[in-house]
Formats: sequence, structure tokens, C-alpha cells
Amino acid sequence: MCVFCEIVARRAPAAIVLDDQHTLAFADLRQANPGHFLVIPKAHIPDVRDLDAELGAALMQSVTRVTRAVSATFPNDGISLWHSIGPAAFQEVPHLHIHVHPRLPDDGLLRVYPTHPEITNAATLLDYAERLKAALRDHA
Repeated sequence: MCVFCEIVARRAPAAIVLDDQHTLAFADLRQANPGHFLVIPKAHIPDVRDLDAELGAALMQSVTRVTRAVSATFPNDGISLWHSIGPAAFQEVPHLHIHVHPRLPDDGLLRVYPTHPEITNAATLLDYAERLKAALRDHA
């Protein structure tokens, strides 16, 4: 069974800070900056692609509550929220989880680009947009 499902079932320890009908939030074991928490759906869902609208709304409401509380409680110059999908994105637990991570100047965490990428030309961006709009119509 998944470690997050074990936490939901209270068979694995966790420092839980929020527990409602659909979601749970708890301290991440790794605290690169104090105040790093995870927000999860109680149902075992591998990633955001499998999330329905109702649970998605409940999850985002909990993420918002936890983010506000972290922002008010722990030192930060900003907060990163992230969810990784699959091995290339370094997803470590195959259960949807949103990291709420306080950020400090020059903390070196979550570097988005290893180098500054070049600006993509407008024609390519329009092509990407058209392709995605078609996919959104096909998968509505």
C-alpha cells in the first residue's frame, strides 16, 4: 500500500495539520526550509490527471488554507507550490500531493531552468496553443 494511504488510514505516523472530508495535510519529512507541508486527497489518486472537479476543488481549497497558514507562520519571501508527475519530474510517491514550500532568498530550491532558455518565437507558440486547444476539445 502507498505510504500516503497509510497516513490517511493512521497506520503510518505523520504530523497532521488538516483533516477534512476529502483531504489531509501534514509536514513533509524533509524541511529544507521550515514549514514545508504536503496536501493530499484522501482517495488514492496517482496524479492530477485523474482528479475529478469536486475533489479538485476540495484539494485546492485545502492547498489555499495551508498556504495562507504557512505564509503567516514561517519565514518566507515567497512560497512554491508544486506537484510532480512521473519519474522524469521526480515524483517519489505515486499519490497526488501538492507541496507547500516556503521560499527564502537564494535557497537554491526548485530551480526551474538550469540555464535561461531562449524566448520561443510567436509562430511556434501559436502552433503549441492550437495543438493544445484541439486536445482540450477532444478530451473535454
